[in-house]
Amino acid sequence: MNEKEKVNQITEGVIWKQLLLFFFPIVFGTFFQQIYNTADTIVVGRFVGKQALAAVGGSASQIANLIVGFFVGLSSGAAVVISQFYGAKDKKNLSKALHTAFAFSIAAGIVLTVVGIFLTRPALLLMKTPADVVEDSAVYLHIYFGGMVFNLVYNMGAAILRAVGDSKRPLYVLIITCVLNIILDLLFVVAFGMGVTGVAVATVTSQVISALIVTVMLLKTREIYVLKINQIRFDRRMLFSVLRIGIPAGLESVMYNISNIVIQVFVNNLGTDTVAAWGTLGKIDALFWMVINAFAISITTFVGQNFGAGKYHRMRKSVSVCMIMSMASSAVLIILMYSFAPWIYRLFTTDSAVVVHGVHMSRFLLPSYFIYVIIGILSGALRGTGKVLVPMLLTCGGVCSLRILWLFTAGQIYPGINTIMLSYPVSWSITAVLFIVYYFMKFPGKKKEN
Repeated sequence: MNEKEKVNQITEGVIWKQLLLFFFPIVFGTFFQQIYNTADTIVVGRFVGKQALAAVGGSASQIANLIVGFFVGLSSGAAVVISQFYGAKDKKNLSKALHTAFAFSIAAGIVLTVVGIFLTRPALLLMKTPADVVEDSAVYLHIYFGGMVFNLVYNMGAAILRAVGDSKRPLYVLIITCVLNIILDLLFVVAFGMGVTGVAVATVTSQVISALIVTVMLLKTREIYVLKINQIRFDRRMLFSVLRIGIPAGLESVMYNISNIVIQVFVNNLGTDTVAAWGTLGKIDALFWMVINAFAISITTFVGQNFGAGKYHRMRKSVSVCMIMSMASSAVLIILMYSFAPWIYRLFTTDSAVVVHGVHMSRFLLPSYFIYVIIGILSGALRGTGKVLVPMLLTCGGVCSLRILWLFTAGQIYPGINTIMLSYPVSWSITAVLFIVYYFMKFPGKKKEN
């Protein structure tokens, strides 16, 4: 009964209150997800060395993000479809979409495990990973890909729960597995001296636990989104619906990560200190990304359910409210991260050269992050209506292609970390303008529904 009331509030309640009620569990969940991911980096950086820090936070991190990011994009397709059926109270089609999504996550996990293990070393060499980092990076990724099925099952299960308005239970799962991951990191690395292997095993073990918990939650629920093991199979029509939305979102994520990999290649040419600082920056500014992504997930679910219920004017109003809240939140975070950058970096490493490089990177990039807020919120809102192709093209063309083009032009003329970092605000600015134009042209809700 409580879950039904909560879902009804998404389509009927006070918009800002419901967005915040949905947002906070997601942002806290993402926070624990970042702690979960960052724990590996902190432990190896403090107790193993900067080579291990570069191995876990450099090329290996980019490759893992590329693979997982594509699937998370695909799972967002399932989330949109399920949120629309849930908003329309269509039990039959919701069930088909849910079981198809689960079948897909299992099949994709198996494929990615095999492909990931075989392509790890060639990918690291192709990215010009420093020679003193390659071996540890390969070990980390082999173990990481070994647990890919559980990683994907968790991500799909969590996406389904959020799609129906339940953002609290994924948070509880992350808290449990985050604490477990930290304990295992310290046990395997500090107590047993397992190095990079230890943090990889800790990560996979935690992913297994998270996948099992989320699956049990869906099996035990009495709501219309109940999971039944004997019904996990592909439904052709639902698979097409999920992929129609999910593939563009997945490709968008892939292009983001490909551009990040290209950036990583340029960074790799600047030495181990810069690689370690850049990898650590990715963990630090995750505080910003987790807030924007939480707002984007919130507005996607909010728009999706109201779209299914036919409440178009409410959709547009919710986007405006979400944009204001995300801008205000970003301002606070950016100021704090800018001010405390030196102290934050010292949590990861005692190497002064890495700290100096990292503080410069943080303070150079942070002011431009406001631009991305526009892209994140409008992209999430459009995805909620099922409009994914054009936003994907805008992102791939505006952010990713321009970033790569900048690197291979300006990066060749003026090589260095400042030129690499300038690719972010340049590409974001152009893409933000394109998103604003498309949103006002195509987003439903210009008039109140009857």
